[in-house]
Amino acid sequence: MKFYDCSTAPSPRRVRIFIAEKGLDIPTVQVDLRNGEHLSDTFRALNPWCTVPVLELDDGTAISEAVAVCRYLEDAHPEPPLMGVDARDRAVVAMWEHRFEIDGFLGVTEAFRNAAKGLKGRALTGPEGAAQIPELVQRGRARVESFFSALDAQLAHHPFVAGERYTIADITAQAAVDFAGWIKMSLPAECRRAAEWYRRVSQRPSAAA
Repeated sequence: MKFYDCSTAPSPRRVRIFIAEKGLDIPTVQVDLRNGEHLSDTFRALNPWCTVPVLELDDGTAISEAVAVCRYLEDAHPEPPLMGVDARDRAVVAMWEHRFEIDGFLGVTEAFRNAAKGLKGRALTGPEGAAQIPELVQRGRARVESFFSALDAQLAHHPFVAGERYTIADITAQAAVDFAGWIKMSLPAECRRAAEWYRRVSQRPSAAA
């Protein structure tokens, strides 16, 4: 296996944390997003969507999208379980992971990519350019505010996002909170449960991945 990463990008960090929690050692290739390496013909042949992360298997199969990569690693290395332990648990974990990816992670992405001067003409990831839409910045920030509130409310019931165990839902939520710093947003003072959860997950060794 070979893991295509970019150490400064938030999306592959979710997989790096997942890999660290699994205790795996996977050879890594750094992709230079700043200088457009992901748009090169060589990388397009690996992943036509021109995004990281990508996990290339020994048979040449290339798996892109962070959660898809994690799904493969979960099935190949089931311990410790990070995506649920039975049908109900897996569904609950998937629900919260997806919800917080949409409102949190993608909310930050919307605000950031539509405002950053260095991403003019690149408001969307992928092989095709896209114009920035300034009005989407505020919508993205509003989505992040909703994410913070929903995260805090959910943690009133459980120590972790999807229940009693640390899962990929926590990884996505943690990555989204950290990514929000890129648009100068952080957990509000009133989100005390989320702040305590964030303190705990940030102390895990995998958080340094």
